[in-house]
Amino acid sequence: MSTVNGFHGNNNGYSNGFHASDTTGKIITCKAAVVWGPGEPFVIEEVQVDPPQKMEVRIKILFTSICHTDLSAWLGHNEAQRAFPRILGHEASGIVESVGEGVEDLKVGDHVVPIFNGECGGCTYCKCEQTNLCAKFRVNPMKRVMDADGQPRFWMASKDWEERRPVYHFLNVSSFAEYTVVDSACAVRIQPAAPLHKMCLLSCCISTGVGAVWNTANVHEGSKVAIFGLGAVGLAVAEGARLRGASQIIGVDINPDKMIKGREMGVTDFINPANCKKPINETIKEMTKGGVDFSFECAGNLDVLREAFTSTHDGWGLTVILGIHPTPKLLPLHPMELFDGRRMVGCVFGDFKGKSQLPEFVEKYMKGDATFKLNLDGFITHELPFEKINEAFRLLQQGKSLRCLLHL
Repeated sequence: MSTVNGFHGNNNGYSNGFHASDTTGKIITCKAAVVWGPGEPFVIEEVQVDPPQKMEVRIKILFTSICHTDLSAWLGHNEAQRAFPRILGHEASGIVESVGEGVEDLKVGDHVVPIFNGECGGCTYCKCEQTNLCAKFRVNPMKRVMDADGQPRFWMASKDWEERRPVYHFLNVSSFAEYTVVDSACAVRIQPAAPLHKMCLLSCCISTGVGAVWNTANVHEGSKVAIFGLGAVGLAVAEGARLRGASQIIGVDINPDKMIKGREMGVTDFINPANCKKPINETIKEMTKGGVDFSFECAGNLDVLREAFTSTHDGWGLTVILGIHPTPKLLPLHPMELFDGRRMVGCVFGDFKGKSQLPEFVEKYMKGDATFKLNLDGFITHELPFEKINEAFRLLQQGKSLRCLLHL
């Protein structure tokens, strides 16, 4: 078995300085945060990570952060999606350690951002400009093994090494491990000069929130926007709206502490539902003289979704759904309400085609393009060593962190 820790260089202390021949084609034994059941504490375990198979890559994870989707999966909110033991995590950055047969667009030492919504580039979906879904590698919370052979790449060996127990994957990434294996369609190469600790956020929250504004809604200068839920994704929406020149950005959240961070990200008005004497949609309509042009639901709550929908202006208002809804309940609206001209649409990964569009996103951010001056530092509220992952989850659960960056 092989254990690897040798990196050398400049970018956050890391670069292309791999001794690939030491590990290529071999099983790597490393640390991972394994969850054994719903809500149970993460346990730092030694796991075996198999070599990548055809069209797969093995990545050395350097930074990972925690999203509410990880929190929901850890708590087991959706019973059908449960699979244990499992390695969660889907927001990360790292370096390619080895590649499997057939992988031509990635090589050992490449700096990469893994993505949960892959892009093969060859299917009818990937070739369609109207969607960022992929026929084979789109986001799939039910998926727990690799497609190549129907097996996981993570295993736990018995003390006598006679048996290996499978450890399941999560959202095409599984970043709560020192090494992970992903489909090549789910790894985006970025320029080596880009700071990997910040690029980690592109795996989920920044791409999702900013993309919802730029791609899904196409918010324009002077637009009025309402954001329901000021977690990391909601604040990324605010960042995107600010950079697009929205004239009014209304943040709605029951946590009064979110007002300060919201102002930093461009929120112009703050509403705490606990202090409202009338429905939120009525308050927003009064503030905006008829309703907002765009509303973004980032809470994963059907009652909130209803308020977001009715807060938009009749005739042209658009509601973008970003929150994850584990409940089996259906949409809280009558079909005839759509005849008033309001629309509603869901959004996955900000409608970015990850492999083909994120590299350009990074290029413009690094060049200081005025329309890409994102306040990425503002999203990283805490940093902890990987071993303190349980503390990081508590911070998120208590509403004290936006993104807690874990260093591996």
